[in-house]
Amino acid sequence: MKPKRTILCVDDNEQSLSHRKIVLETRGYRVASFSRGEEALGRFVQGGIDLVIADMAMPGLDGPQLIAKIKELSPNTPAILISSKVRIYDHDSKADVFLTKGMYAPADLLERIRVLLIRKRGPKAPQPRGAQISRHAGVA
Repeated sequence: MKPKRTILCVDDNEQSLSHRKIVLETRGYRVASFSRGEEALGRFVQGGIDLVIADMAMPGLDGPQLIAKIKELSPNTPAILISSKVRIYDHDSKADVFLTKGMYAPADLLERIRVLLIRKRGPKAPQPRGAQISRHAGVA
């Protein structure tokens, strides 16, 4: 059985955060959810986070600032930035993926997460070919 991946979710909208957490947990991910960027960064520093999903506009440390700090600490950690109003070309961000709230289905989010985690992990190692062990019966 594969180990569960841990996703750090950050959104100051509790309803959005709760919905995202349920979607991810029902698909087998562990979710660390926070409503403030500062708290989320503290959790990230503890380690064990495989991917970050952050809302763009939050009080204090907002999504782009949080992702920038995370990328400074761990450049290979994939990050998804979600916004209700701003388009990616309107805002500079270090996020790997940008999604607009209400414009994507949960299946789209899950597929983006799957692809980002595969990229982080790298390609699967090739399996050895034809290495079968044959069993011989002992002859007396």
